[in-house]
Amino acid sequence: MMKKVVLTVSLLFILSSITSTLFAVPADKTITWAGGGKGQVTFEGDEHAEKGYTCDSCHPSLFQMQRGSVKITMTSHTNGQFCGACHNGKTAFGTNNTEECHECHKTDGQKYRKQHRHGHHD
Repeated sequence: MMKKVVLTVSLLFILSSITSTLFAVPADKTITWAGGGKGQVTFEGDEHAEKGYTCDSCHPSLFQMQRGSVKITMTSHTNGQFCGACHNGKTAFGTNNTEECHECHKTDGQKYRKQHRHGHHD
């Protein structure tokens, strides 16, 4: 009986550690930064997780794990660093397209809307 309990607990621990690395940011988690001239920057975990990205897709190769460890600028994006490594107009919308600024620079608690990105309206 004790062996079954230990085995069950061990399996649960292993499964929880595996599933915790499956998503870039949990689907319900949003991270915000003060941003610069364009205002607050919002990273939505659900949008990136829906595309299949995991934490190790970007950490630590593009981003350190400690918030505030680097200063991210538009110049770094256009040079292919940080978000600009994927948001280059090929893998994902480019950071040089001013019509896409609202995708990251959100106001009033805006949330990413698939309908908007694909040209559909509510």
